Amino acid sequence: MGFAVSAESYDRFMGRFSVPLAAVFADFSGVAAGAAGAVLDVGSGPGALTDELLARGATATAIDPSPSFVAAARARHPSVEVVEGVAEALPFADAVFDAALAQLVVHFMRDPVQGLAEMARVTRHGGAVAACVWDHATGPLGVFWAAVATLHDGPGEPPSEARRPGAHRGELGDVLRAAGLRDVREEPIAVTVAFSDVDSWWQPFELGVGPPGDHVAGLDAAARERLRDRCAELLPEPPFEVRAVAWAARGTRA
Repeated sequence: MGFAVSAESYDRFMGRFSVPLAAVFADFSGVAAGAAGAVLDVGSGPGALTDELLARGATATAIDPSPSFVAAARARHPSVEVVEGVAEALPFADAVFDAALAQLVVHFMRDPVQGLAEMARVTRHGGAVAACVWDHATGPLGVFWAAVATLHDGPGEPPSEARRPGAHRGELGDVLRAAGLRDVREEPIAVTVAFSDVDSWWQPFELGVGPPGDHVAGLDAAARERLRDRCAELLPEPPFEVRAVAWAARGTRA
């Protein structure tokens, strides 16, 4: 699913949004500077959230299923334990972390409830478990998928990520409750990223990252150009800013 790519490609595609989001998400999750404790970064990718956790003084541990992302995270953070593995089967003992966070990954878990339940298992009693997922319509990929929909002329529904868990209000909180978390609260968080022109926004979509990258890679040159042009029509006049909204949910391990 478009994640067998280099860390540099992921950084160019999603890092422009995930890096600033990490600070907002850490604030929401209650990871305070100087009092962060031991924090697990689940689905860490190349380490955007890990960077933020370290900056706050946390003892960070990271896990991701992508070998290229694990290698990059280890190279970037030699003092951090970075493990290759999946959320649904975390290779850690019970109650060893003060908090467990998952930034932009729940919607890619094979079993989100199991993944969040595992995050709760490895978190101490009373510790925080938190996750965030881009809103489908107003996240950084909203314009892209809207353009795909307007150009779709085949059978069935157009490709999208609309049905991924957590992409709409209330869904992520429901996943945390189903995983056994208590005192769950959900709210939108957002970041704003500036672009000088349409090409600087568009070019990372051609790097093959994630479902958007898979979709673009499957298009011929003419269809790819039509999609780029349709995105340009939906974007503001350059230079422009993209305000990207994510749903964030936090619960407490009983």
